[in-house]
Amino acid sequence: MASDEFHALQAAMAARPVPPPAASLVEQRARIDAAMSGMPLAEGVTATAGELDGVSVITCAVDDLADDAPTMVYLHGGGFRLASALAYRAYGSQLAKVIGGTVVLVDYRLAPEHPYPAALDDCVTVWKAIASQRGTSSRMVVAGDSAGGGLAASLVLRMIVDGPAPAAVVCCSPWVDLTMSGATYVTNEATDKLFPRSSAAEAAPLYLAGHDATDPFVSPMFGSWDGAPPMLIQVGSIESLLDDSRKLTEVATAAGVDVTLRIYDEMPHIWQMSYPAFPEAVEAVEEMAAFVRRHTA
Repeated sequence: MASDEFHALQAAMAARPVPPPAASLVEQRARIDAAMSGMPLAEGVTATAGELDGVSVITCAVDDLADDAPTMVYLHGGGFRLASALAYRAYGSQLAKVIGGTVVLVDYRLAPEHPYPAALDDCVTVWKAIASQRGTSSRMVVAGDSAGGGLAASLVLRMIVDGPAPAAVVCCSPWVDLTMSGATYVTNEATDKLFPRSSAAEAAPLYLAGHDATDPFVSPMFGSWDGAPPMLIQVGSIESLLDDSRKLTEVATAAGVDVTLRIYDEMPHIWQMSYPAFPEAVEAVEEMAAFVRRHTA
């Protein structure tokens, strides 16, 4: 059963006035950035905007950063069409603090202006740039949520072929099947208000722009996972994407990958971003941090 703190936060959010629908994707993006960019950074963490090989990033680093501290390349969610590194800046700072290192938020190009493979190309560019700077990827992990979790998985598939591969990957409620075949789109329809099938059906064609939805680099559950690094997958039991997480676990495990799947009871889509507001978010983020430390030691 979900905690009292979680239910209290849900009730408070439900009591807020509902704004009128945004007139366009541009307006929706601006609203998200305005709402989320004002959230405070974690104490003892500095966030710096910059570029890596032409791709905009925000780097969140603890102020007492050690030379051997882990680096997390984090890929934001938003159905490939919404959100930004700026919107995720506060959350990135929290992740940097709990892992005791650096979190690089990638401001990858968004659909429909920039369909596949623009987002993945940007993420790979940043990954390779950081690995080149560090001289090794042994203390680097890739992570992401929702569409960003799918991008993280796609990046792993690219890097186990091209190198350098991450030391580990963290996928939070990953969207890894753009064919939308998961049964939980139906069985969890009443409980997932953040990313129901209607949202997925709207977002997928904007990103695909006619591309094959079964291509492993857009739907990583169809990929070959031989030689992939350890993976942590977190998902809520009431999510549409629950089956995506289960299927990715099955495919990767069958290929010999060390996969940890954690299904959090009653948790909604990307509840981790509410850290540290309620116990389930704290547990999930601390689990992520422990996983990163274990595989980058």
